Amino acid sequence: MDRGTVGSAHRGRLLVEVRKEGRSAVVTPAGELDHHTADLLREPLEACVDDGFQRLVVDCSRLEFCDSTGLNVLLGARLKAEAVGGGVHLAGMLPVVARVFEITGADAVFTVHETLEAALAD
Repeated sequence: MDRGTVGSAHRGRLLVEVRKEGRSAVVTPAGELDHHTADLLREPLEACVDDGFQRLVVDCSRLEFCDSTGLNVLLGARLKAEAVGGGVHLAGMLPVVARVFEITGADAVFTVHETLEAALAD
């Protein structure tokens, strides 16, 4: 089955940047978050919590696709952050990604912001 670039097995389909911004770790995934690339986001999210960041801000503005595996990575990060008194904030979701959260009801368990700036100001 040829699905084009969506869900591609190429690990280069997702790049993740992490930076410190005040009291938050800002994690920016760019590309496609699916079962092939999930660990590329899971590992830095977990590392941020392990490094003492309780507040994780995921800048979704460059995330082009997210399937159920990607959603589970974010839910797992949320549980890990909440276990140490923190949380995960999602910012700048493109409509195609926001739709996955709406359909599954996951938007109700995350703090969702229109922009990264709004998430950092919260």
